Amino acid sequence: MILGCIENHKKQSLGMEELPKFKYNPNTLKLGIIKKVKTNCPVCEKERDYVYEGPFYSVDDIDGICPWCIKDGSASKKYDGEFQDTESCEPVDKDEYLEELTTRTPGYSGWQQEQWLSHCGDFCALEAYVGWQEITHLKNELESDLNQIKSDYGLSQEELESYLVNNGGMQGYLFKCIHCGQHRLTIDTD
Repeated sequence: MILGCIENHKKQSLGMEELPKFKYNPNTLKLGIIKKVKTNCPVCEKERDYVYEGPFYSVDDIDGICPWCIKDGSASKKYDGEFQDTESCEPVDKDEYLEELTTRTPGYSGWQQEQWLSHCGDFCALEAYVGWQEITHLKNELESDLNQIKSDYGLSQEELESYLVNNGGMQGYLFKCIHCGQHRLTIDTD
């Protein structure tokens, strides 16, 4: 027991703590939302090996937040800020879900206003940035979202398939329900 505590303290002193896990944004490293870059976190005032590089809505212009200060809510509390605009979130069953998403979950950067999708009464987890090629195998599962996107943007199926390109003029954001595994899709245009 004591050796475990000493080892954990050594890891914390060296900045080698395990990265926190985020229920609604589990792929932060893969998506480039959290990067392995040294930072002096303005919240905990520690030198860290990982930095958050996504939106933070606050009166203060804050950079260099570490993932640990996002996870424990201290960044949001210290700067009275949010990592996701509440107006851009689909409805969920419990206020605590919204609080976790906006104050203790890294957001993602879109070209316009980021949307956070929900399913089964809870927020979905952000899985990937996608274009048509990455989701063609999910076409039937995503039918409802695809139809809504086509309607909102006045697109035919062929136009949607042509325009929806990862890192292109129309960017897709693939989400997955954390309860039933249903995929959801939203898009953004430049």
